[in-house]
Amino acid sequence: MRDRPPVLYIVAGEASGDALGARLIRALKDATDGTIRVEGIGGPLMIAEGLESQFPMAELSVMGLLEVLPHARRIMGRMREAAAAVDELQPDAVVTIDSPGFAHGFVTRIRSPGIKKIHYVAPTVWAWRANRVHKFKRHFDHLLCLLPFEPEYFDAVGLPATFVGHSVIESGIAEADTNAFRQRWQIPAEGPLLAVLPGSRRGEVTRHVAPFREAVERLLPSHPGLTCVMPAVPHLKELLDGLAQNWPTRLVIVTEKEDRYAAMRTADAALAASGTVSLELALAETPMVIAYKLNPITHWIVRRMVSVDYASLLNIIAIRHGAAPIIPERLQSDCRPEALAADLDNLLSGQGRAQVEALKPWMEALKPASGLQPSAEAARIVLSEIGVPPR
Repeated sequence: MRDRPPVLYIVAGEASGDALGARLIRALKDATDGTIRVEGIGGPLMIAEGLESQFPMAELSVMGLLEVLPHARRIMGRMREAAAAVDELQPDAVVTIDSPGFAHGFVTRIRSPGIKKIHYVAPTVWAWRANRVHKFKRHFDHLLCLLPFEPEYFDAVGLPATFVGHSVIESGIAEADTNAFRQRWQIPAEGPLLAVLPGSRRGEVTRHVAPFREAVERLLPSHPGLTCVMPAVPHLKELLDGLAQNWPTRLVIVTEKEDRYAAMRTADAALAASGTVSLELALAETPMVIAYKLNPITHWIVRRMVSVDYASLLNIIAIRHGAAPIIPERLQSDCRPEALAADLDNLLSGQGRAQVEALKPWMEALKPASGLQPSAEAARIVLSEIGVPPR
């Protein structure tokens, strides 16, 4: 018999992990009648669910091999702080969400024995550095996978792994109110609306805003009356306001969750940096062009380690099933304004609906077989790991 309510320490290091963490916390509360105690590190969404973040999550939101180097000392210090907090708290389990670099460094600094270590979002060993399965086996007791084909890679080395479904399924994007969004932001129904999503990290935004801006400028002659909307995470609003000055047409920057989702759902097409946003746009039934640029040296290194040719998860899933890629991708040197504008012109000129229909079966593959929402399935596995029976 347990002599106290369950206690978890949950860590997220970036915006997508914050969303996963917030849904997980909510599902854990539902599954335990609110008796669970959650500590850790998270962003605004996890904080809204009651988490008091040990320090700002934004300090961990650094991506890229070279980009991390200037922040390495500070990040390692935060690893030690988080581990010390766990040793003092003595939770039943630690749940790290994505951000594998921080997750590994953090859990290896925990000194207390007997604390379960669970990682949420499997590393893409099917795409690069397959030997990471062994590192995860050393450091974690269970892995929660977003993709149905991932558990087999970890089961093969004796690390329990469970497909819990992709959290984007329960985001609520498909129910966003498009009419209310247009009215709130005075966006006319007769003109095309383009969603522009340059990324959720500062480095991504600064690399993508310029080619995205010029691509929009090139679209204007063939799509007069074009309006742009930029769904953004709140902590990047000030940066985007500065970088998006002199935008060639009307630009609306929205940061509230409901507005971000409604913007994706309302848009006639989207230009987006690669990431979870491609799944959100597919769920919103908005045709998209995916683009991405890395620091050139980082790209040179990563390109020699990656074993897949596409960045969009839905393209990768389709190819794994023998289908052709569906979403146009403009990566690195191909992320040029003229190429982006041409792809967007095709979508806005009638090809967008075919892309939306082609993506639907691959979105269905992201739902867990249990019929539960992904967060509820994840919460069920976490609680089973610490011996808490389901209600």
